[in-house]
Amino acid sequence: MDVENQIAKMIIKDSTSNPAPLGLFGFGMTTVLLNLANAGYFSLNSMVLAMGIFYGGIAQIIAGVMEWKKNNTFGAVAFTSFGAFWLTLVGLIVMPASWVGAADKHGMVAYFIIWGLFTFFMFVATLKINRALQVVFATLVVLFLLLALHEATGNSTLGKFTGYEGILCGASAIYAAVAQIWNEYYGRVILPLGVVKK
Repeated sequence: MDVENQIAKMIIKDSTSNPAPLGLFGFGMTTVLLNLANAGYFSLNSMVLAMGIFYGGIAQIIAGVMEWKKNNTFGAVAFTSFGAFWLTLVGLIVMPASWVGAADKHGMVAYFIIWGLFTFFMFVATLKINRALQVVFATLVVLFLLLALHEATGNSTLGKFTGYEGILCGASAIYAAVAQIWNEYYGRVILPLGVVKK
C-alpha cells in the first residue's frame, strides 16, 4: 500500500473539549444579571456591562470559534453571533457617553426585532438538537419580542415582566451548560437535556 492510500485511510480523532458549556454559561449568566437589572433588583451598572464585554461577549466568541473547529455550524453561528450581540449591546449603552449619539427608540426596536428573527431561525434548528436548547432559544425569541415592545411603549410594568422572562431564559442556558458538564464527567445522565430522536 503506498503512502497516499495510507494517508487517505487515516482517521483523525477529535480530542478537543466541548466548548458549548462555556458559551452557554457566558450567555446564561450575563443574561440573568442584565435581567435582574431589568426587573429592578439593581441598576444597570459596570458589573453588567463588564459581563457583557468579557463573558457574554468575548467568551462566547471564543466558544463559537472552538465550535467552528469542531465542525459544528450551529454552535459556531450561535455563540459567535450572541457574543457579538453582547458586545454591540454594551456599545449601544456606552458609546453615546463618548462620541456617538444614542440610538433612538425606533432604532432599538429594530435592533431587538432583528435579533428576535435571528433567534427564531436558530430556534428552528434546535428542533433537531435537544429540548434544553429549544427552551433556551424559545424563551430568547420571546425575550427579544418583549424587549422590542418595552422599547416601543416604555411601559415599566412590561419592562419588569421582561426582566423576569429574561432571568428564566438565562437560567435555562445555565441549566444546559451544567447538564453537559455533569453528564460528561459522571458518565451518565444527571440532568436530562431531552435528546431529540432522529
